[in-house]
Amino acid sequence: MMFVSLHPFVFKRIFAFAAATICLSLVSCFASSSIFVPVQSSPYDRQMTRILPALLAKSSTGQELSLSLVNSWMGDLRGIPYHYDPEWKTPDEVQSNQAADCKGKAVALYQRMQRNGARNVRLVIGKRTPTSRLTHAWLIWENNGDTFVLDPTFNWMACRPEQLGERSYLPLYAYSGEKKFRALSSELYAQN
Repeated sequence: MMFVSLHPFVFKRIFAFAAATICLSLVSCFASSSIFVPVQSSPYDRQMTRILPALLAKSSTGQELSLSLVNSWMGDLRGIPYHYDPEWKTPDEVQSNQAADCKGKAVALYQRMQRNGARNVRLVIGKRTPTSRLTHAWLIWENNGDTFVLDPTFNWMACRPEQLGERSYLPLYAYSGEKKFRALSSELYAQN
């Protein structure tokens, strides 16, 4: 007769549960301290083919963008009525339809900023809050040592992440031109 102890299995389950709990508790750190690591692909790649020309927009000027100009563009896009569409709309479609969802507004702002000389701009796909059931799209812009969240769907002007709170704007993936990124919290990144 052979006896088998269940003790090691219980320990493994407790350890796995504790590890999962710690990882999930760090999710709240995403908004204020996320690190974007390059990836070869993302779950959104197929959807992004429609808007690839907007992501690849090049600057026609060497000027530096002012925050007031970006806020003006955000106000224009915020004024467009919201209408959800499962397909990503191009900036031209957003302007001609006069209705757009977060994806269309974010892409339109991204293209406008790129064409006017903005650097360090990323189109972000993530969750607006930890309890959001659907994903959301916005921009992150690093300019003169400051980081701004640009969300023309909900905000009339650029906001610093600390103004929005650490439990909002949780990035999952980001795009900058042809580059793709996966968001990780800086704490998880440091541990690995």
